[in-house]
Amino acid sequence: MKLCKTCFSSPWPFVLMTVIASMTGFITWLTLGLSQPDPQLRIAVAVIAFVAVEATLVHYVISCMRRHCRHHSSPAQQDRHLSQGA
Repeated sequence: MKLCKTCFSSPWPFVLMTVIASMTGFITWLTLGLSQPDPQLRIAVAVIAFVAVEATLVHYVISCMRRHCRHHSSPAQQDRHLSQGA
């Protein structure tokens, strides 16, 4: 199932992912500063941590959006889905 424009239009999940990944990369950079590695190695490891966390969160958020999107289902299917949890 493709993401509908209604679900994909909100930038907040993607902004939050970038903030979390940035904080992770920054904390990695600070932690490596305590061991005094080469500056290029310190930056490279921080960038790798940022990319790994960002990629994981992008995959997670998009899969959740696909799973929970109900914009194209009929109201009867939405009611049935809600009553299954009770």
